[in-house]
Amino acid sequence: MNEKYLSDASLGSCYIIKKINVDGSIKRRLLDIGMIEGTKVENVLVSPFGDPMAFLIRGAVIALRNEVTSKIVVEALA
Repeated sequence: MNEKYLSDASLGSCYIIKKINVDGSIKRRLLDIGMIEGTKVENVLVSPFGDPMAFLIRGAVIALRNEVTSKIVVEALA
């Protein structure tokens, strides 16, 4: 099975987080904003150059850079 990463998210698409492959303070920040495995995220904005992207996570819009989103494994919602 091919893994899909949050950095591949298209505008308006929804995903479920399957795995977060980051460590340290970045992982702590993601956990603090409620971005844990099983959380639904929706891509609501892509900057003109594609980095960063903004996601709706538990009612809050959070901007994340590709260096982080490229390490978050997701599954697309139908």
